[in-house]
Parts: sequence; C-alpha cells; structure tokens
Amino acid sequence: MFSFRTSPIEEQLDKALREGRVACFCTQNSFHPESRKYLYEIFRERGNLAAVFSPSEAELSPLTKHIDFKAEDLEDLSAVVVEIQDAGCRYFNFTRDVMRLLSTCARMENAPAVYIIDHINPAGRVVEGSIPAVESDIWTPKVAHRHGLTLGELCLLYCSEIGAKFPLHVISAACSTAGRDFLPWAIAPSSDICGMFTCEMYSGAGLWNNTNICPGIGTSRPYEYFGAPFIINDDAAHIPAPDGVVMRPCSFTPSTGIYEGRRCQGYQIMLLPGVHYHSLLHTLLLMRFFKDAYPQFEMKDSLFVKLADPVCEEYLRGSLSYDVVQEHIKAEEQKWIRKAKRYCLYDDAPYRMK
Repeated sequence: MFSFRTSPIEEQLDKALREGRVACFCTQNSFHPESRKYLYEIFRERGNLAAVFSPSEAELSPLTKHIDFKAEDLEDLSAVVVEIQDAGCRYFNFTRDVMRLLSTCARMENAPAVYIIDHINPAGRVVEGSIPAVESDIWTPKVAHRHGLTLGELCLLYCSEIGAKFPLHVISAACSTAGRDFLPWAIAPSSDICGMFTCEMYSGAGLWNNTNICPGIGTSRPYEYFGAPFIINDDAAHIPAPDGVVMRPCSFTPSTGIYEGRRCQGYQIMLLPGVHYHSLLHTLLLMRFFKDAYPQFEMKDSLFVKLADPVCEEYLRGSLSYDVVQEHIKAEEQKWIRKAKRYCLYDDAPYRMK
C-alpha cells in the first residue's frame, strides 16, 4: 500500500501514529522551524515514542557516517517515521541507511508502516551518470549517480523493485514551511555535505574517496577541493576542465582521513555563475589525467564497485577514449530519465544537461 500525503506529519490521523509505538529514523534535518521542535519530540509529547534511530556522533563530526539499527529493533513497532535530507546522489550514506531500513522491513512478517517526510533535492532535478550495470550492494538503489529524485520518490522506486508489501506513505515536501521556504542546505545533511555547491560536486567528487587523492574531507570545502602530498600543482593550465570551470591551485591540511595532519597540494573547482557542471564526467577526466601523470595515483577496487559501470571503468583503465564515455553517459541518462518519470510525485521531472 502506498499513499502520498499533502498535510504535515503532526496532522496525520493514522492510528499507528496516534496510538501505536512509533520510532523516528532521522538526522539533524528533522528540525521543524515552525514548531522549533525535532521530529521525535512530536511523538515524545504524545507519549508513544518507542525509539530514535539517529547518528551516534556529533552532527558535524567526520565520524558521523551511518544510522545504525538492528532488525530486532523494529519488532513490535507500529510505524517508523523517516526524516533525513538526501544529497541527490545514490551513494550518500544516510540514504543507503534508509534503503537498508526498507529492505529490513520488507523481510519482516509484521513490518511497521513507514512514513517518509520528504524534502526537496538539493542537487535539483538534473541527472548525471548511469544506472548500475553490475551488482553493487542491495542497499544502493538502482538509479543514476545523480538521480534527480527526492527521498520519497527514491523510496517508492526501491520498494517497487524489491517487492515490499508493508505500507509506505510519503509526506509531501510542499506541505510545510520548511519544505517550501528553507534552503535544503540550511542544515548540513552531513559533515561532508556542508556547502551550497557540495551536492552539485558530490556525484563525481565523491568517487575520490575510493582513491588515494583526498576530496577535501576534513576541510571547510569538501568535494570542491581535492589533492594529495604527491601532487605538483605549479601550473593549472594543463588540468582538464570544462567550459565555465576554473581550477585554482591550492594547498590544504585535512583534519581527518588518509592524509590527516599532512599538507596536500591540489586544486579547488570553481564554477562560474550559471554554469551547468557535470561532476561525474569531469571527475572521470581528472582521474584519467592523474592516472597518466602520477604513478603514485591509486584507484581502489571499491571505486569500480561504486561506479558500477564497465564502460567508465574501461575508460579509467585507459582502454577507451573520452568521447565514447560521453556518448555512453548520454544514452544512460536518457534511459534513466524514462524510468525515473514513473516514480515522480511532483510536477517537475528529472532532466539531463544539454
């Protein structure tokens, strides 16, 4: 059973929410400006809050990576209310945690109803990349790298694909002041998704996490900066960059990660106003460049699991030309958009960059 609701969660009259045992699955993005309360306070005040599943570390700690729970934690619950801010990319950790929740509920004999408090996608409706062509893990939804959907739409798609039978209800992003008026990055979705442009960078730059080049984690501008101790950045003119993108040579010392406390040389990706930036394609270009320029550059096996695209993998390994990858990604994006439109809950729809 699926429903799309257009009134706020606190106004829903479902018996499961009013009288049942309710768990909240949430991050710091579950703060409601109208009431000045977090999601779980609604049910605590009603007296039926049974559990809160949330990151265990401080919200802006690099240690905050997942929302942990066990299958037995969901037993005897009437409802699980989910509120996180998705980052618009299929490998965002908290979104994968939501998919793990849905997968766990789908295997339960008496699963709770799941309510998704939707937010707009901070990466917009633009799509980048391909649907996984090889198996990744069961909690990564089979969507494009930058998918252009909201969390509610992603959950509808995922539940459809795994054949889930439990009730799924999506609370529209447009039914609250926060959903309509607040910028989705007013509260950082996570410690490494913290800037106005981060979500536009993440679909490609997030892949650096699976190499020995640091994507600025542990700095104030993750995914805009990248670098490593072995990079020589005296001249940026030879660094590949699409039109409208400036590559600024820089240095930084990350406070966490593989180069914690070490000076890194690298670049800042700077976007001119109004430019349409395809982060995935640019990152593939940069990785191929560093592979050819630096024998120290390492691509881990987990990078290719995350990419889940044999054509992109062959390009990075040096077997294909860039124009082949461009045409492949264009066709894949068109295929994904046709699929994504079946799960859209709002008037606008995902689209690709021209």
